[in-house]
Amino acid sequence: MKTKTTKIIYWAGAIFMSLWFGASGFFELTKNPVVWDITQQLGYPPHFIYILGVFKIAGVLVLLLPNRLLRLKEWVFAGMFFDILFAFFSKIVVLGFPSTIDAIVAFSMLTMTYLMFRKLYSPELIFGEA
Repeated sequence: MKTKTTKIIYWAGAIFMSLWFGASGFFELTKNPVVWDITQQLGYPPHFIYILGVFKIAGVLVLLLPNRLLRLKEWVFAGMFFDILFAFFSKIVVLGFPSTIDAIVAFSMLTMTYLMFRKLYSPELIFGEA
């Protein structure tokens, strides 16, 4: 795959994930009833929902910075992975499998985006290894 194609796929995924997590973070911080009701139904306390919102917005900002904070982007990808993973298992236990479709879509998109990220940036660039 050519570098240009890899960049297009990466940025399409990064923008999609940023919209997804940005909207989610915004709804958590503004106490949107749809997001709050589901999250509380899953058993998460209110203070945790606010923390999720703050970190999602911060992660989106880091993810959208081109060619900067590469090591921090690794952490953002990890945070998104765990957010999706916990959402998936919480939903499957409390609400049933059909409610997990959004998590499956998000996980697929995140995986593809991360693979393109790793293809674009070598470990030497990300971690400063020699």
